[in-house]
Amino acid sequence: MHTMWKGSISFGLVNIPIKLHTATEDKDIKLRTLHKECHSPIKYEKVCPVCEVEVQNEDLVKAYEYTKGKFVVLEAEELEKLRKENEDKAVEIIDFVKIQEIDPIYFDRTYYMSPGDGGGKAYGLLRKALLNSEKVGIAKIIIRSKEQLAVVRVYENTIVMETIHFPDEVRKPQDVPNVPVEDKVTGKELETAIMLIDQLTTSFEPEKYKDDYRTALLELIESKQTGKEVVTAAEKTPATNVTDLMAALQASIDKTKPKTKTATAKKKRVSTKVKKEA
Repeated sequence: MHTMWKGSISFGLVNIPIKLHTATEDKDIKLRTLHKECHSPIKYEKVCPVCEVEVQNEDLVKAYEYTKGKFVVLEAEELEKLRKENEDKAVEIIDFVKIQEIDPIYFDRTYYMSPGDGGGKAYGLLRKALLNSEKVGIAKIIIRSKEQLAVVRVYENTIVMETIHFPDEVRKPQDVPNVPVEDKVTGKELETAIMLIDQLTTSFEPEKYKDDYRTALLELIESKQTGKEVVTAAEKTPATNVTDLMAALQASIDKTKPKTKTATAKKKRVSTKVKKEA
């Protein structure tokens, strides 16, 4: 399993070297966008709208837009220094709480924690203490240049860290439009709804839930592939200036070639006629 972060976590005087591993993975099927005419994948280029030129990564800088069209530019060295100052710190569990006190809306991503070299005993101590106390730890950690609030808990004998949103990152439910203030339902309607809930109540078994859309999409792709309903991207023709060069050469030849005999003879006749009239 790939290690995406190394460091240490502490509670009190106990310091545990740890590694973080992403606990979940995105199973979405990635679809490419092709040009309808030749089935070539479309390129998305970074273009400056003012200079009207394509820009490379080395030409880009980070900035904060504090008002429309006004920016504060942040140098890469400044951001890297700030990141290192915070990332090098050990993750400290600052509080212990009951997980029931944390609403699921706060949860973001989950990471497995494994002990680093020599951290096995301390890892086991934290795991046992969390289980026996029925508490979870609240900690702070820097991941991908962003400070995260996190919950440290035990999941199937493994310590996991779940990043959670800061309070100001959770929008207020009062701002949701068209939410009725009062419930205008009858007793019979409520009774029927509760009866339906009771009939559908069961134990949570995650294995029985499937992504039906992804399954159907994979089947569609496989059927098209088996039936040879596939397309191939057209090969890009190498850029060449041969046509333009030949045109330029031909134009030059036409411009410098001697005048035709007919034109010369006509000129002579005109000249002789003028002399006779004189």
